[in-house]
Amino acid sequence: MRTRLTALAATAAVLVAGPALAQDFSLEPTFGTLNLMTGYVPDPAVIPLIAGGDIDASGLGETCNGFISNPPDFRVNYEAGTDFPLIISAVSDADTTLVVNGADGSWHCNDDHDGLNPAVTFTSPQSGQYDIWVGIYGEATTAPAGLYISEIVTGSEAMGTSGEH
Repeated sequence: MRTRLTALAATAAVLVAGPALAQDFSLEPTFGTLNLMTGYVPDPAVIPLIAGGDIDASGLGETCNGFISNPPDFRVNYEAGTDFPLIISAVSDADTTLVVNGADGSWHCNDDHDGLNPAVTFTSPQSGQYDIWVGIYGEATTAPAGLYISEIVTGSEAMGTSGEH
């Protein structure tokens, strides 16, 4: 019986410790929050921010990489319609990465969607909270970046650049 209780306690400790590996989306976003309803204008919404941080994003999933901060960089509260995707992208002179915690709680990551610029597209987005981290592909560095929230284009397309340097 004691062995069984010890095994149950160990399992419970692992389950409790598991979510601690994820970024803390309960924290206030560093660069703000935007409430959007499908069909919003202007599209794209552009948010200037500083990308990067000191936390390795690779622990969030096999497609996640780069270095990000602990709190989200930005939060979008999105009310979805039926006609449009939700496209989250970043543009910078640095090699940026993107980490998004979607409305359903799942993690989505991208690096180099278009040149050095990342993008995550939700083809049938759910209504809810999207927490966003813009990372840098390189340890403990930061760089200015533009975060683009759109239903029609990526940031690279909006700027007319592939982001290759």
